[in-house]
Formats: sequence, structure tokens, C-alpha cells
Amino acid sequence: MGKRNAAKRMKQGSEVNLNAWFEEGAQGKGPQLHAIEGGRGWHPDDADGKQTHQRAENGRTQRYQKTVKPRSENQAQLMKAMDDHALVAALGPAGTGKTYLAICKAVEALQKGKVARIILSRPAVEAGEQIGFLPGAMEDKLAPYLRPLYDALSDRLSPGQLKHMLAEGVIEIAPIGFMRGRTLNNAFIVIDEAQNCTYTQLKMLLTRLGWHSTMVITGDPAQSDLLPEFSGLANAAERLEKLGGAAVIKLEGKDVVRHPLVQEMLDVL
Repeated sequence: MGKRNAAKRMKQGSEVNLNAWFEEGAQGKGPQLHAIEGGRGWHPDDADGKQTHQRAENGRTQRYQKTVKPRSENQAQLMKAMDDHALVAALGPAGTGKTYLAICKAVEALQKGKVARIILSRPAVEAGEQIGFLPGAMEDKLAPYLRPLYDALSDRLSPGQLKHMLAEGVIEIAPIGFMRGRTLNNAFIVIDEAQNCTYTQLKMLLTRLGWHSTMVITGDPAQSDLLPEFSGLANAAERLEKLGGAAVIKLEGKDVVRHPLVQEMLDVL
């Protein structure tokens, strides 16, 4: 009993100290959180770093933008293509906003009533790691592969909205293996990491497209976890360019919106 009471008092004391710490920081009397110097506080809106410094002085290092705007000409072409075409393939290196823009357009279409559901899918490919030892059912083992899709959704929807839509099936996240045999009507479909799909898998996915639906395929042919001869994204994109109702948008290193070092690394790695 004495040990439990002592632990309870320690916990209460820690909470009081933490609350006081945050209250003092908010009043300007104590420690405050600031953006880390040395280039780590970079933001894609900052052309010369002045806005980062200003946000640091104001105590704000992150912000939410309700309206997503393209940050490059190629991104603008991608957003327009998703408005005008039923099938879009977005190819480009990491950090160019392929998946993020596609999910933003999917959420926008759902909120405007243009579609009744969002379907997100990506291949579960083991890039040198093994997941057989992970605990849980099949859904639990696949969760790490689908995590990037949850992250993008969480940036556009509140936790309550996302949880409700997932529970009601308005938003469905599934591995590619579960897509066979389906017809996807009145939906916005995003196929992420398509460079890890074989040509046969991509052909199966593309033919799932139903009435009043939009499908966006994203990937980087240069970063496939499959052997080059097995990845079907580049081949499929080349064939899709010949279709009038489809669009293939190719993003480049200059379209990267992550930390500037990402673009430099793409040139040297």
C-alpha cells in the first residue's frame, strides 16, 4: 500500500511540475519551444528563410493549411490532371508530393460529394525486412506498410473524422492483393508505391476502375524494391500515355517539397 501511495504522489507531483512548466512558457516567464536553428526549421513556404525565423519568434513551427496549393509547375499539372481525367499516373522521386496531393484530391472529392468513398491501396513488399515474426492477425502485420497512407489522411482530416470514416467504410485502406475481382464505382482510388507492382498486378488494378470514379497511381520507377525486370510501372505508364482519357505526369527533383537536402541527395545517391 505504501509503495502505491508513494508512486501516486510522485505521479501527481510530476503532473504539477509539467503543468507549471507549460504555463510559465505560455506566459513568457519560463522555457519555451522554438524552431531548431541550423536549417532544421526549413519550411516549403520559405523562399529565403525569413518566414522560418519569423515563425520561430512567434512560437509557431507548424501550421495546417485547409487549401492545398501546388508548389511547382509539375505539381499544378498533376492537380489539374486529377480534375480532368479518370486515370492519372504520377511518376517522380521521393518528396515530390505525389501521394499527398492524390490523397488531398481524394478527400476534397469526398467532401464535395463527387465520390461516395475513398479507396487507398499499396503493395506489401518486404524491402529486405521480414514481417512474419510480427504479432497479430494479417491486418496487424500489414499495418506498417499502410502507415504512410494513414499519415497523409491524418494531415487532412481530424482524428475523429478519420476514425469514423474508416469504421463506416467510407475510407478503405487495403493491400493490393485484396483488390482482385472488384469493380470500384463512385470512388476515388489511390494506388501508392506502384513501382513495387508487377505489370500483371498493375493491369489487374487498372481494370478495377468503375463508373464515376477516379484512379491515381503514384510511384518512382527508380526506387523499386523489386528487381528492375519485374517492376511494371514504367512500362504501364508508357502505354497509358497513348490513351486520351488518361494522363501521365512526370515530376522531377525540382518538385521536391521536403527538406532541401532531399533534392541534393537525389543527385548524389
